[in-house]
Amino acid sequence: MTTSAIQNVHSLVEGDGNERILREAPHNLEVEAALLGAILRNNRTFEQVGDLLSSEHFYAPEHQRIFKAIKQVTEKGQVANATTLAHILDSDPLVKEVGGSTYLYELVANVISVINAKDYAETIRDLYLKRELITLGEMVVNEAYDLEDIDDVAEKQIERAEHRLYTLATTGEVDRGVTTLKTAVEVALEAAEQAYQRDSHLVGVTTGFRDVDQMLGGLHRSDLLILAGRPSMGKTALATNMAFNAAKAYKRIEDEAGNVREEGGKVLFFSLEMSAEQLAGRILSERSEVSSDKIRRGEIENDEFERLAIAAHEMSQVPLFIDDTPALSITGLRQRARRVKRQHGLHFIVVDYLQLLQGPPEKRSDNRVQEVSDITRGLKTLAKELDVPVLALSQLSRQVEQREDKRPQLSDLRESGSIEQDADVVTFIYRPEYYLQREHPTERQNEAPDKFQERVERHNQRLADSRNIAEVIIAKQRHGPIGIIELFFDGNYTRFADLDRHHDDGGF
Repeated sequence: MTTSAIQNVHSLVEGDGNERILREAPHNLEVEAALLGAILRNNRTFEQVGDLLSSEHFYAPEHQRIFKAIKQVTEKGQVANATTLAHILDSDPLVKEVGGSTYLYELVANVISVINAKDYAETIRDLYLKRELITLGEMVVNEAYDLEDIDDVAEKQIERAEHRLYTLATTGEVDRGVTTLKTAVEVALEAAEQAYQRDSHLVGVTTGFRDVDQMLGGLHRSDLLILAGRPSMGKTALATNMAFNAAKAYKRIEDEAGNVREEGGKVLFFSLEMSAEQLAGRILSERSEVSSDKIRRGEIENDEFERLAIAAHEMSQVPLFIDDTPALSITGLRQRARRVKRQHGLHFIVVDYLQLLQGPPEKRSDNRVQEVSDITRGLKTLAKELDVPVLALSQLSRQVEQREDKRPQLSDLRESGSIEQDADVVTFIYRPEYYLQREHPTERQNEAPDKFQERVERHNQRLADSRNIAEVIIAKQRHGPIGIIELFFDGNYTRFADLDRHHDDGGF
């Protein structure tokens, strides 16, 4: 919104009869003048408020010009006072109208104290945000009344309004500033202490898979994780298992001293491909060990129905939230995630899947690679803003199918753009059994029968060795090692689990 738009904002309200009352936009010229005078008297005051304010936050145009001039001069390392600014602002028509350099001296002369400078700055910013809210409200009303563009449906208008509101909210946020190494070390030590106190010894949110947790150290706050694979590899199944495992492990523990620590996490699952009912059906099948096909067709025995009822009760206690809004934009996703965190608390976000997201409304273009880059950057920003891990599923390009070795590589990420760059962790899911079932040795010309039979036996042995085996390939990790983890996969129940050959205490 432009400065002129801000200054001319007014709100009309109904009176007792049919008359309408014109209200002036919220502002406080006295506070603005007091803050500018305090800065001109002592430039160290600017260090306290420079990160809070910009020139557009001021209501009076002359105050905007003065603050902008102060900022330009101080950023050059020079002193900004009434004398040094006089020659700059005397030629400015707006400042000239209120007295020019004389007005600058009046601002300094009227200062009582510089102690309240930060309070003045917060008041100025708050009034600015209120003026912007009024403008935003009027824009929403005017767009809703505009019926000429039939393609501009209400959902699009709501999305734009949410984006503008989010932009306004982030504009009003205070910069975090610098952190001393001492403070950062104390935070890191506290995280290590909490991990030590947990039975799992994890710093982050658990995935429910011991080998994955061991290699990743859990899912770390503010991390963007990518889980990619070709169709039918089990991306959604693995992400669903991770989400449920994390939510099921959630508990809040308070010690005798009143200190609270949390394990597991409250999870928000954005399902852009499947409905909430389909996703819940998958989890129900996995937890009850009744195939989803039988559940869908209603061919259930009495004992299976009992297992379904028990599983459904267990699932109802788990803090897992599902949003199955189709064609969701990164802006809409961010708004929904912030709302869930505010209302319920949030520790982990899953997005299924990245390529079904739309870019920000104001940045959409025909360049899909750039749009995906905006989306991944938005997901990374969301992870940092909400301080939670974000797991985004991604498709792989078809070039995987053209190679003899079908194991995915980082270069296989579809519309990769900045996916690899923005992600803290990139993992692939690969099931060799899927490909071996479709590869049948054929007899070669002039090949001896025993050689052909030998190749068939080797193929069958590889197929048997890969039965129910899935590989989770950690291809990139900023904080730790890369490598391959084997999991058990049961396609009947779309379930992953630890392999018993790696662990003696459970698994399959």
